[in-house]
Amino acid sequence: MKLSRRTRVGAVIAAASALALLATGCSTGGGAGDQKVTLTLATFNNFGYSDALLASYHKLHPNVTIVQKVAKTSDDAQTNLFTKLAAGSGLSDIEAVDGDWMPKVKQYPQLFVDLASSDNKGRYAAWKTAGGTAGKKLIGLGTDIGPEAICYRADLFKAAGLPTDPAAVAKLLTGGWDTYYSVGQKFTAAKTGAAWFDSAGATFQGLANQYANFFEKNDGTVIATTNPDVKAAFQSVLAASATESAHLQEWTDDWAGGMANGKFATMLCPPWMMGVIQGDSPKVTDWNIANVFPNGGGNWGGSYLLVPTQGKHTAEAKAFTDWLTAPAQQISAFKTAGNFPSQTAAYSDPALKTATNAFFNNAPIGTLFADRADAFAKAGVIPFKGVKYGAIMGAVQNGLTRVEQGQQSVDASWAQVVSDIKALS
Repeated sequence: MKLSRRTRVGAVIAAASALALLATGCSTGGGAGDQKVTLTLATFNNFGYSDALLASYHKLHPNVTIVQKVAKTSDDAQTNLFTKLAAGSGLSDIEAVDGDWMPKVKQYPQLFVDLASSDNKGRYAAWKTAGGTAGKKLIGLGTDIGPEAICYRADLFKAAGLPTDPAAVAKLLTGGWDTYYSVGQKFTAAKTGAAWFDSAGATFQGLANQYANFFEKNDGTVIATTNPDVKAAFQSVLAASATESAHLQEWTDDWAGGMANGKFATMLCPPWMMGVIQGDSPKVTDWNIANVFPNGGGNWGGSYLLVPTQGKHTAEAKAFTDWLTAPAQQISAFKTAGNFPSQTAAYSDPALKTATNAFFNNAPIGTLFADRADAFAKAGVIPFKGVKYGAIMGAVQNGLTRVEQGQQSVDASWAQVVSDIKALS
């Protein structure tokens, strides 16, 4: 299974919740004047679009009703999107798309509305705008980004004789992946009964996102089997995994239980992961966040909202999408679900700068993740993700899992990874 933001194994599409929203429709093309319009918004897991946030749109536009449909997983949402694109009907008026499978969507710009406007021009960092652009059309407006930090269990750090204060933990972990692994060796030597990190797959994801061309060249040529960095990352993560990993594959029930039961002390932590951790370990009082990441900075995750041309109310859908991705609404979503704004204007907003998270011991998440976003920008590495990125990552993740589950040796699993990737072409 492809690891992507907010993906969970074995999930089903959640029941749609209809919100009677009042809104006006400025309509050119689908619905006009005072005509009542219903717009469907398809997201997955938790984009932070609360009833209260959507209700505020009622007051601005009294004739539009919004129905939010929430898929439990990114994979379910992806399957639904491509199935209904092929059918030519059945999609929601606004569709959420994960950044990892956005490249596949961008092959069909004619099937989506151009969302460019004077209101959203210059809203995003250049790399985020590029991710939503297909040819000359801006088909996707960015919702969030995933600047990486380290989430950790302070109680387990204390048990291992390591510092527990976030600033001290950040200092302890400052450096490259070798530093992260070496601290992990100290932790495991203390024999707390817990592992240092959750899984090889999760850690590999952080490494992979720090290369410009890891799996593919910019022209889409697959280099995953010949790029020595990929094999080196595969081997180095598994070498650390042998003594430091809990061997709990991400998004499984065992992984979720591991968060609650103290099976591992650290995990790579983009801001949206905060909601996952809190949801899976609601009674734990010792989670905290360190303003640090191996090799300086990284980004995991981030999505877009698109408006399919097959919809009946594309003008109203475009207007609503523009509003929903504006800075104020992105800050609201961040406070609700931890989805960090992709709009650069939001970073200087006092509402973001003063944001804290009580579950993570009042971590100053606004300034912390703004720092992490700045670290990612300063690193200057924007990973290229082409059409085959998701399938390649899935093949590698499967290989890592086989080793962690004792099914294959490192060398045998890598050989199968190479074979699986070659079969994709």
